[in-house]
Amino acid sequence: MVMPPRLRKAALILHVGTSVGWLGAVAAFLILAMAAATTQDEWMTRAAYASMETIGRLALVPLSIASLVTGIIQSLGTPWGLIRHYWVIVKLLTTVLATVVLLLYMETLTLLADAARNPAVSVGPGELLPNASPVLHAGAALIVLGVALGLSIYKPRGLTGFGIPARR
Repeated sequence: MVMPPRLRKAALILHVGTSVGWLGAVAAFLILAMAAATTQDEWMTRAAYASMETIGRLALVPLSIASLVTGIIQSLGTPWGLIRHYWVIVKLLTTVLATVVLLLYMETLTLLADAARNPAVSVGPGELLPNASPVLHAGAALIVLGVALGLSIYKPRGLTGFGIPARR
């Protein structure tokens, strides 16, 4: 079933908006993670971890889920389909993987933010804080989201077994 053009464009706006928002939130998260990893200021480190958790809960998680849902809706309502083209399947799998990793990582991020809020926890070299994990996760997320973006723009050729009969 193909959506009418106006509905398809509205769905595309929602999908692009949530996807770009997710990418921007990851970039903001990465900046905070790098600041926390490199600063000598204990309070800057503590504030960065608390801010990263807030960005995670209020921006990253909702935007990742919204991007996934709107992407599925978009694919089902367009000629591209959900499983007709390899690039759509790869994009779907990378989005699902990124969302699952994010949801699992939120527990670790909450533990780090709780430690940052606890004045009894030491901050400095060799301590729990700073931690390289947020920088690594955010850097990897930017790469994964960049791959999804590239697939959306270039749309490499290649029909799946489900796409070939639909084309005929």
